[in-house]
Amino acid sequence: MTTTALRLADAVERDDLGAFTARVVRLDPAAQVRLRCVGQRVTAWASTPFDVLATRSVHGTMQPADVTVPASGLLTALAVERADPIDPGPGGAPWQPPFPPDEGWSFVDNVPAAELERLTERGLALAREHAGPLGPPASLLDQAVLTVQGESGPPVKVPTRCLFALSGMGFLAPAEHGAGDAPAMVRVSATSSWLRLDARYGAVVRRRIMALPLYPT
Repeated sequence: MTTTALRLADAVERDDLGAFTARVVRLDPAAQVRLRCVGQRVTAWASTPFDVLATRSVHGTMQPADVTVPASGLLTALAVERADPIDPGPGGAPWQPPFPPDEGWSFVDNVPAAELERLTERGLALAREHAGPLGPPASLLDQAVLTVQGESGPPVKVPTRCLFALSGMGFLAPAEHGAGDAPAMVRVSATSSWLRLDARYGAVVRRRIMALPLYPT
């Protein structure tokens, strides 16, 4: 069995990846984390209960360059064992969710994080009101709560489930800043079939729900 060797640039990067992994475990103790290394950056990916991918990049290297490991094991290696290099545990677990492309993303617009927080609170109130035995209905999670229009291209709709994932992962947490600093923004990017929201502490990615034509063209 091949051992994974993960080396992070410093303690700050280790704590960043540890915080990301802790949030993944909090949302789903059985979650898997996919780690991918390109150059001097390691990017972690994880599914969330909202059927939205969460991701965070840190400075570091890893061999092998692509591995999927249990989130709980990775968290133990980062926060408890504190070894260097880090062994996140046995890899080889299957990665189930569709994976977004590395290229082809277009910037749409920046949205104030405070606006997304307000929309999230409204969505959570509706979710509590309409939740059933299995949680909020899919129709509520898929409801578009925000439409972002860039300088060119079609408008991009942001569903409730993406905001719930941002909030659940703690990516909208306010940063410490002084008076006069610009408000925190969330970057909205898209491809023809994917949506990405980049906040201060991480990003969420989701397949876009495209309207199908009624008749063949």
